[in-house]
Amino acid sequence: MDQVKGKLLEKINNSTDLKKLKEGELESICSELRDYIIHVLSTNPGHLGASLGVVELTVALHYVYNTPYDQLIWDVGHQAYGHKILTGRRDNFDTNRKFKGLSGFPKREESEYDSFGVGHSSTSISAALGMAVASKLKNEKDRKVVAVIGDGAMTGGMAFEALNNAGGENADLLVILNDNNMAIDPSVGGLNKYLLNISKSHTYNRFKNDVWEGLGKLDGIGRKARRFIQKNQHALKNMILKENNLFEAFNFRYFGPIDGHDVVYLTKVLNALKEIPGPKLLHVITQKGKGFKLAEQNQTKYHAPGVFDKETGEIYSCDCPLEKAPKFQNVFGETLVELAKQNDKIVGITPAMPSGCSMNLMIEKMPDRAFDVGIAEQHAVTFSAGLATQGMIPFCNIYSTFMQRAYDQVIHDVALQNLHVIFCLDRGGLVGEDGPTHHGVFDIAYMRSIPNMVVSAPMDEIELRNLMYTAQLTKTGKPFSIRYPRGCGTKPNWNLPFEEIKIGTGRKLKEGTDIAILSIGKSGIYAKRAVKSLANKEISAAHYDLRFVKPLDKSLLNEVFQKFDKVITVEDGTVQGGFGSAVLEFMAENGYSSEVKVLGIPDQFIEHGTPEDLYKECGIDTKGIVKTIMNLLKK
Repeated sequence: MDQVKGKLLEKINNSTDLKKLKEGELESICSELRDYIIHVLSTNPGHLGASLGVVELTVALHYVYNTPYDQLIWDVGHQAYGHKILTGRRDNFDTNRKFKGLSGFPKREESEYDSFGVGHSSTSISAALGMAVASKLKNEKDRKVVAVIGDGAMTGGMAFEALNNAGGENADLLVILNDNNMAIDPSVGGLNKYLLNISKSHTYNRFKNDVWEGLGKLDGIGRKARRFIQKNQHALKNMILKENNLFEAFNFRYFGPIDGHDVVYLTKVLNALKEIPGPKLLHVITQKGKGFKLAEQNQTKYHAPGVFDKETGEIYSCDCPLEKAPKFQNVFGETLVELAKQNDKIVGITPAMPSGCSMNLMIEKMPDRAFDVGIAEQHAVTFSAGLATQGMIPFCNIYSTFMQRAYDQVIHDVALQNLHVIFCLDRGGLVGEDGPTHHGVFDIAYMRSIPNMVVSAPMDEIELRNLMYTAQLTKTGKPFSIRYPRGCGTKPNWNLPFEEIKIGTGRKLKEGTDIAILSIGKSGIYAKRAVKSLANKEISAAHYDLRFVKPLDKSLLNEVFQKFDKVITVEDGTVQGGFGSAVLEFMAENGYSSEVKVLGIPDQFIEHGTPEDLYKECGIDTKGIVKTIMNLLKK
């Protein structure tokens, strides 16, 4: 392993060690760091492309700034692997994203170098501004704050809210725009076109660099001239580029764009920027996947490729084999195209996740009816609402954890107006290695509290198809939420003719006499297996798949509580206010007195690990359900 680390990298345990390197050694440490990231991630999967793209920037930042006293915030956090390796976590980096190992994202509890916990996008500038203002209030005049924002995060509206506030506060803050023209998929929208135009405007930057370097060689008058140019850069840019700069409109002094892979030049620029007070933005151009050929050529595929051959780049697919069931996301994508062919009012919307949710299938086949709106969940929801007012039927696909960012829009712009928007919440439940920032465990609770909202969760792929079919029917005509899990289902032959599901109806999957299991969504798969295991122990368990959390199937629940004095509910959402809570509310309202045990995600943040590890830890895998039932029946 030491040989893989490289001679320089094995000596780096913190930023102090890094600063001991000579300027001429910086390119070598970048090469060793890049090789080490590729080596570890080839067998322990993670976010490859983004971290490779910022190797030089990472080295330069820790070489120039006095971290962790100077505070460094990585937006999203996909790109922070090099940061982790250089700050004391090199030797256990192979535990990254593993159960009880390092987090896949910066995490305050993990290291003093992780100034702010991240995972969702567009938060870095807001957090950095808070830190910069706090430093000013505490009279910490020597403390610097840097936010690195990229991977499409600048398309999020929160980033512009923070820029506006920071410019008004005249905060001493550096924002580094890591511009690689990518989120997970290629960046979209007007901002992306604007940045491309800037990056291609070499006239100004060449002029500025030549003049700047020339003035630096002059004593006295050169320094005065540099100060003059700093004060008059805005006019200089307008004269040469014949356009205003968006960031300078926010009162940020704009520098760049510069090559984000020239580590020596980066250190010189960063050292210069340390001496300039106030809000500054440095625009760096990087290549996602830099240094690994296939990752450079196919940046979406190698964003997080899974296990791969570090020599050839071949990805060892862990997709569902063809003879087995498909991924839920692919069922969604193919079903949406099928429905859209039948119903010309259907449109698709996704916030920057077309390949992740399989909306790319509709974008490819019906580009005028499917929209990637960038990392902008709030906009995605209200855009969908606007479409719905004109008789369109939007399928708004947002990961469960990211839908939290648009909760006000769901309530105010969709539900309050009772608009026919269909929310498809991908990655519902425990998603695994990405951890608590990405687990989709709150949506059942937060959706069921909203008036007019239908809340549903399919147990399998066939149910997903049928719920999508039901949701788009004109007679449905109201907000409709369908949540489904990450990964593979259980039905190889899923592509069956559509069947309408009556809203608010569940189904009895298994008769029983000793206890009733009520499940919702993916948890029904574990419950079904538990029923078989219990039968081997001569315990007769009935199993009901409710399908809808709102409205509940009252007829089915009356049957259950009239027949069983012991009932267990199972969900892969939070137990606080979720499916089990809804069942308990029904029981109380109707005067039943059965003993009910609610299984689900406990009232705590669940860390990262494989889904199997996490479902076991929460007691909602097959063995956990069986154990709970055995204990309940002993009473």
